[in-house]
Amino acid sequence: MSSITRRIAALFRIKANKALDKAEDPREVLDHSYEQQLRMLQRVRRGVADVATSRKRVDLQLNQLEQSTGKLQDQAQRALAVGREDLAREALTRRTAVVSQITDLQTQQQSLRAQEEKLTLAAQRLQGKVDSFRTRKETLKATYTAAEAQTRITEAVTGIGEEMGDVGLAMQRAQDKTEQLQARAGALDELIASGALEDATLPAGRDDIQAELERVSAGQDVEIELARMKEQLPASAAPPAVEAGESAKNPPDQEPTK
Repeated sequence: MSSITRRIAALFRIKANKALDKAEDPREVLDHSYEQQLRMLQRVRRGVADVATSRKRVDLQLNQLEQSTGKLQDQAQRALAVGREDLAREALTRRTAVVSQITDLQTQQQSLRAQEEKLTLAAQRLQGKVDSFRTRKETLKATYTAAEAQTRITEAVTGIGEEMGDVGLAMQRAQDKTEQLQARAGALDELIASGALEDATLPAGRDDIQAELERVSAGQDVEIELARMKEQLPASAAPPAVEAGESAKNPPDQEPTK
């Protein structure tokens, strides 16, 4: 495998681990682990039950064989009493075989009992571990839930959460676009005022010289109209400045100086 291939494989593993870590919920992981332990405990308990069932069957067989030995012993004694030594010998031979079976079953019974006790102890220990894990699990889940809630509240207050971050970015983009449009509008107004750009709302073919001439003509029309309005005013309503000027032209007679 080349170095590039190894790097690509490592990159994929890193991306996959990040995706799994983001999607993983510790509470779900804890619950899954607890369920696995419960299933394991159930298997151990079924094992204990199976061993106990096998031991119980051996106990029943032993009881039957012990009853059979007693019966064969009684039959041998009765056969001797009636002079049937051959029947007594047969009964004792069968009894010997039954005793041998009892010995084997007793060994098996002891082995099953020991296995049952071992599995029972293991089940009890596993039950204790499962109970302890359940307590720790619930404590960790509660702690995680509280920390998650606190983090979300803090992110909402400080505005660093994903949702609030998106809102903040949207507001910033809107503000930037508004400022950009305002700056563009101001620049266009300045260009129109300076004559660098024409106002598209004005008639076609209008140039800056024509605009200046119209402005001057409009100013002259205002002065002419103002002069006409002054001529229509009565003499008594002449402006004070005019009367003062006339007084200065025709001063009153003064007495000669002695």
